[in-house]
Formats: sequence, structure tokens, C-alpha cells
Amino acid sequence: MTSPGSVLIAGASAAGLSTAEALRRHGYRGRLTLLDAELHLPYDRPPLSKQVLACDWEPGRAQLRTAAQLEALDAEFVRGEPAVALDAAERTVTTASDRALRADAVVVATGLTPRRLAGQDGLAGVHVLRSLDEALTLRAHLTAGTRLVVVGEGVLGAELAATARVMNLEVTLVGMGPALLREQLGDVVGGLLTRTHAGRGVRLRLGAAVDALVGAEGRVTGVRLATGELLPADAVVVAIGSRPATDWLAGSGLPLGDGVECDACCRAAPGVYAVGDVASFEHSGLGRRLRLENRTNATEQAQVVAANLLGADRPYTPIPYFWTDQYDIKIQAHGLPSPAAEVTVVEGDPEQHRFAAVYRQDGRITGVLGWNMPKQARLLRQQHLNT
Repeated sequence: MTSPGSVLIAGASAAGLSTAEALRRHGYRGRLTLLDAELHLPYDRPPLSKQVLACDWEPGRAQLRTAAQLEALDAEFVRGEPAVALDAAERTVTTASDRALRADAVVVATGLTPRRLAGQDGLAGVHVLRSLDEALTLRAHLTAGTRLVVVGEGVLGAELAATARVMNLEVTLVGMGPALLREQLGDVVGGLLTRTHAGRGVRLRLGAAVDALVGAEGRVTGVRLATGELLPADAVVVAIGSRPATDWLAGSGLPLGDGVECDACCRAAPGVYAVGDVASFEHSGLGRRLRLENRTNATEQAQVVAANLLGADRPYTPIPYFWTDQYDIKIQAHGLPSPAAEVTVVEGDPEQHRFAAVYRQDGRITGVLGWNMPKQARLLRQQHLNT
């Protein structure tokens, strides 16, 4: 396969930008276009729920690259233009302003769309957190109020609760599950994290369903649970997960399921690839399909997609990895930990909030985790998962 004369990347966040940069590093000199729904310079998302929200960082510090670095990329950035349609056969993307952009190769990097609760869009003070603008709006509401309700017991919900407590807000966290991050990390780690949040003053309402958002004069005033309990709130954050941003691809000719369904080389159709949170790919090493929602994957997958655009035909076989920072805790997980796995602490002490653990399922180690033990987690990864 020869290099495409032009590449269009739909999405200019971490995955899309990393793909463009990798293409240039590999010597690609063709026409390169990045289509971005936002007007901001490309920025990093993990700091939004922590440093930016807590006012520790001004927004500019979250930028992935300076304006000068982006100019040196020698790419056209089309900003404030959401993609609304793709003709995969013609490799043509149509934007919201009805502009048609065609290229020899297209990369889909449109990320995720937050899930919402029924009725939330009609009330001021109810937030989701995916974009920089959403983070800044939430920050303004938190600095003006005292009571926050977080709906969702996953990674984002737990991070938001921790940040808000550090900001001295009254925080209540509502979740359907029995423990924080249980679906990602299981009962042992999830239980410890749950006790940690409770010890830091977060009011927990786990195993509880939201019945309705309550408001007055167009603004949220609380969250009513199915039990009838009313949780007063000056602001509410809905963190009940996200779905791949693929609505715009309906009728495109691409296979869509849990994201854009790609082969092992991240190829969805001839000349069309997907990268980052939106991409579902065949992991030939694990023998299963994966879609990974984390910052590390965005960068690592971009390197493979860029190489394959230039003819490498290289399968993407990552060791999944994610991290979360909450209070003074850094949790790093490698591999595929799951609630069904047996967890064994191999170093340190959970009660001292510093330990490393392995996850076993069907007689083999499927994941490793470090809680304030990054070096030990990396060593366990090398020992058990690099095969």
C-alpha cells in the first residue's frame, strides 16, 4: 500500500492529534486536515475533573500543545465544525455547516458522548463533564455553592467527589453499585476506596436509584431517590458513563456496535480507521474485541494507526492500562482486572493505603494494580503481563 496523498482526522483531541503527530514523525508529507467540533486548541481531558475543576490550573495549562507547536505540524485545523456524516466509500466527511471534506484516508477520533438522566437538560446547575467548557461552567457553580450531588460511582464520579471534597464542598455520591469502581476493580479495591471516601466526608448513597431531579424556577435544587429520600443540591454532576460518539456515522457504511468496529489493525473499511475511545478493535493477543476508554490508549493506538496509514499493517495489541488520582491516592491498573477475579495483595498493606495486588481468573493472572505503588505495579506488569 502506498501512503495516502491526504488524510482527514475527524476529532482533534488526544487521539486525533497524536495520530497527526505520529504521521509527521514517520515522514508523512501529504495534506493533513484535523476537524474539531470545539474552538479551543486541543487539550487534555484527565485534568478537567481534578486540577482544572479545583482551580489549581488555569485552562491554558491543559492544552496539549502550544499554538506554535500546532503550526509546526503543517496541518489544517478546521475548528468549531462538528462532523455530521461520513461516506466511507468516498471517504468524505460532511460538517454541520454542510461543508464536504474529502481525503484519501479518514481517521475517526470523535471520542465519547456522556450519558444523561431524563429531564436534566431542562435544569440549570445539572452538569456532565466531558469538555473544557463544561468543566469551567461546573467550576463556577461549585465555587458559588456548597452542596454537590454526584450521580455515578465509576471513575469520573469518584474523581469529582474527591475534588469537590478537597474544595470543602458538602458532597453526596449516588450510585447503583455496592462500591465505588467495583465494575472496574472489584470488591476488594472498590471497598477500600468506598471506605476512603466515607472517611473523607463524602455521604454515600450506594445501591440507590435516582427517581428524579428536583428543581425550582428552572434551577436544580436536589435529587430524589427511588427510596423517597431527597438530597439537597446547589449543583449536580451526572457521571453515569459515556457512549461512543458514533451517531454521526449512521448510514456511513461503517460497522457500528460498541463503537466503530475495526479489525486488529484498527481499520474499519478500506482507507478508514478509528482511534481512541470510539474505536472497537480485535485484540489478537487476547482473542477478543476491546474498546478502551483511557488517555494512554489514545496515544498508543494513534502510533499504530499512523503506521498502518503508511502501509505497516501492524496489529494493535496493547496491555490495557488506566490510572485515577483521588485525594492523595494514585491507583494504576494494568491488564484486565474484573469483579469476577480473585484479588491477592502481594506487597504492602491496604490499610496503610500503599499496596500492590494481582487479579487471577481461571488460574492465570489477568491484571495487576498499584495503590500508591507505581514502581511495584510496573514490575508486576513486566513479570505477569508482558507475555
